[in-house]
Amino acid sequence: MTIRSARQDELELLRTLESAAGVLFRGIGMTDIAEHPPPPLQLFEQARQAGRLWVSVDADDHPTGFVLVTLVDGAAHIEQISVHPDHQGQGLGRRMIGHVDAWAAEQGLPALTLSTFRSVPWNGPYYARLGFQELSPQDLTSGLSDLLAAETAFGLDPAQRIFMRRPVAGQ
Repeated sequence: MTIRSARQDELELLRTLESAAGVLFRGIGMTDIAEHPPPPLQLFEQARQAGRLWVSVDADDHPTGFVLVTLVDGAAHIEQISVHPDHQGQGLGRRMIGHVDAWAAEQGLPALTLSTFRSVPWNGPYYARLGFQELSPQDLTSGLSDLLAAETAFGLDPAQRIFMRRPVAGQ
C-alpha cells in the first residue's frame, strides 16, 4: 500500500469511497450518518490544492482510502478519514494517520486533532488505541469549539461527539 497526494481526477471517486465507508453506520443503527452526503468536491479540491489530501492506493494505483486535513489552531486536524469497506481491517487508517503525523512534523505542527463519535468502535476507541486522548470541554481550543458548534448545528448530538488530540511523534 502506498500513500500519495490525491489527484484532481480522483476527487469524485473519493466522494464515492466516502459514501461506501459510511454504510457501516447503518449496521449500528446510525442510518442518518450512513445516508449523509459526502463532502462537496470544492472541499476536496481546496484540501488537494493546499497539499492536505492524501490517498492510500492499491497495487494498481487505485484509491482505497483517503485522509483530508485542515489546520485548526496550529494543529493538523483530521477532518475526514475513510477507507473503502473492501480494504478495511488492513491497517490503512493507521498508516494514513502515520503519514499525516510525519507531514505535521515536517510542518512544525505540535499535534493532530480530530472529532469523532464517542462509542462507535471504529471511531473513539480506535483513535484512543492510536494514542489520541479525549479533550475535556475546557481543553477545546476556540477553533475546536467552533467545530463542535458547527457539528451541533448540523444535528449531531454533542454528547455523542468527542474531540481528541495526540502530540506529533518526536514533539
